[in-house]
Amino acid sequence: MSHGLTATTACRPAPSGRAARARRRPATGRTGRTGGAPGRSRLRRPGRRPAQAAAVPAVAPAAAVAPVAAVTAQAGFAEVLNAAIEHSGLSLDRIRAALAKQGVRVSVTTLSYWRRGRSQPERATSLRAVHLLEELLGLRHAALTSLLGPPRPRGRWVAQGPAPDGLRVEQVWPGQTELGEVFAELDAPPAGQLERQSIHDAYYVDASRRGHLLRMRQVVRATVDGVTRHVVVHKADESSDVCPEITNVRHARLGRVRRRPHIGLLVAELLLDRPLALGDSTVLEYEVQIPDSGPTTDYGRFFAGPVREYVLQVHFDPAAVPVQCERFDRTPGAETDRHREPLWIGASASAHVLTADQQPGQVGIRWQWE
Repeated sequence: MSHGLTATTACRPAPSGRAARARRRPATGRTGRTGGAPGRSRLRRPGRRPAQAAAVPAVAPAAAVAPVAAVTAQAGFAEVLNAAIEHSGLSLDRIRAALAKQGVRVSVTTLSYWRRGRSQPERATSLRAVHLLEELLGLRHAALTSLLGPPRPRGRWVAQGPAPDGLRVEQVWPGQTELGEVFAELDAPPAGQLERQSIHDAYYVDASRRGHLLRMRQVVRATVDGVTRHVVVHKADESSDVCPEITNVRHARLGRVRRRPHIGLLVAELLLDRPLALGDSTVLEYEVQIPDSGPTTDYGRFFAGPVREYVLQVHFDPAAVPVQCERFDRTPGAETDRHREPLWIGASASAHVLTADQQPGQVGIRWQWE
């Protein structure tokens, strides 16, 4: 899932990659090769009756070359996937049902976004879905996965800002064109009215390895007179078309809320307990209920502006403790880690990071289950 805070504060658990996008189990975990092995039963296309579905023969790889050959050699993932879906004659709902039978949940909206190029699969769960799509659509092994570009900043992540000395909204939420429209609808306050002194994220992973709750606390100070509200943004992971929900708000109250379920986007106002004069400070606290989108493998926050102190704690259920955990840092717009550092998971089944004078970029924790 993805969360975002903005002053707009924005929060994707890193994501996701809609991030904390806000990650999923790595391909070396439950994800396995699903196509191309001789003698292995193939993914069946769903039918209305189980007996009919079981009788549907697998599409031979040779018959599947046609949709790929019909597009240009420069075609990307979206073009090849769209051609293969058109060639198969399957509806997106039937494809979704077929994937669900294999234990992979992908919404029709997500499939539509993939074929139209509005987003790309990046998490382990989504990559497993792509392998199954290759098999279902009769494509040769890696015909789709080989076309995926480098991962975008994704997963469960949180975006802070934008501030005058930070990043723009479009840099915080790349590809989310609707966000600007929602900001205009809410008449979002100018960036930089609230200066973040400290942010504390507490992220909770349950016994099923799913990130289900974020508790957020931040101390802010007004840089102008008359600040009365704060706009926050949260986005679910790409595999979910359900919005996260804000609950248990303290030292403020929930104002107008705008949801875009088809992309898992939530934008909300927090109305402060009192107007802040220049130099006044306040504490904001609330919780985010995270939609279920499968096992999680990371959480991080993306900072669009500087923050004096950031603390991230990830709490694991004692029944589901990862075998490995590390901190990661990225510079704005980077697709690779700038810094990694092993983290110790103590007897409390938790790990944390602390940063001082955090500059624009991304900080998070990722872990491995196996």
